[in-house]
Amino acid sequence: MKVSQRTVRLELTEPLRISRSTMAARDAVWLAIEHQGTRGYGEAVTSTYYGLDAARLGRLLHDAARELARCATLESALDALRAGELPAPGTPPAVTAAVESALLDLVGKRAGVPVHRLLGAPEAPHAATARTIGITPYRAAAEQARRLTRRGFSVLKIKAGAPDPEDDLDRVLAVRNAAPHARLLLDPNGAWSPAMADALLPRYAGLGVEAVEQPLAPGDPEALAALAARSPLPVIADEDAVGFEDARRLAGRVHGINVKLAKCGGVTAALRIADLLAGSGTALMLGCLTASTLGLAPAVHLADRARWTDLDGHLLLAHDPWTGIGGTDGTVRAGREPGLGVRPVHGAPPPGEEPAGWETAGQETPMPAGDGEAAQ
Repeated sequence: MKVSQRTVRLELTEPLRISRSTMAARDAVWLAIEHQGTRGYGEAVTSTYYGLDAARLGRLLHDAARELARCATLESALDALRAGELPAPGTPPAVTAAVESALLDLVGKRAGVPVHRLLGAPEAPHAATARTIGITPYRAAAEQARRLTRRGFSVLKIKAGAPDPEDDLDRVLAVRNAAPHARLLLDPNGAWSPAMADALLPRYAGLGVEAVEQPLAPGDPEALAALAARSPLPVIADEDAVGFEDARRLAGRVHGINVKLAKCGGVTAALRIADLLAGSGTALMLGCLTASTLGLAPAVHLADRARWTDLDGHLLLAHDPWTGIGGTDGTVRAGREPGLGVRPVHGAPPPGEEPAGWETAGQETPMPAGDGEAAQ
């Protein structure tokens, strides 16, 4: 087995402003795990919020490569990850998610089946994805909403948390008028106090907003649960629901939980949360960070399990280096090809050849072929 990595810059088509920051670009670290001429790929992206820069991600992925080399087979590596034995304790969830992605991609390719079949879904999932509209002047937001709905988007997620709450209301009203049939989600990214939420939520309900995501500052899940109990709109936890224990604390007390693979630790962790939420009265939302198609693909293979799907991170990029999940028409679709079903835009390198710009992150280690179907 040989593990390689490469760092690339992902530029956004236009800066995305949310309540706490404005982002124009971010770095992605790609991980490639190769065995007998076949490669599986994963991606981790930088995040100021989670304290992950490209250098740290690179070091952590290099460490994970050394741990992978101790596994006897690809399937045993995947089993160790699912059991929490790999990577090392304390590894950030984004790194675990990238490693799992590469292993799933590789195991699926070697077994000749797409990842969703490895996860027990016989048909390729597809879902209408929300498309994000940032904090922007209301006329620009309205024009963006018109363009998006003409292209097929039926769900729009509007960022909120401007210094003047009336600006947010004007933006949502403008989007509602421009896209009268669209489903609207609202995301203040924790910008409101409980008193502001009590004052604003009835007004957004009057504009036909379907649900609000993380209205309160993270750090007080009890306050979020209390708000959900009295809110006229469904309340979805995001920053207050990072992993399984957070989800367990809020299950049945909020209306939804936004599960992001980079936040919770990957596909296996997301499925554990989905099982926890089943029957609790709390619905699953699948979200993402701004990333390439490669970074979003594992979540798309779970899209049939979510009430709300917000997998548009690749659609915000000026140039997506990967392809295979669609989304430009408002619907993301899991690939039917083996593995994740994604490929580099300019074509994959020939088997056995190292892609240009990639650096070896671990030693090549012989291992048995194993049985890819065992990953099921």
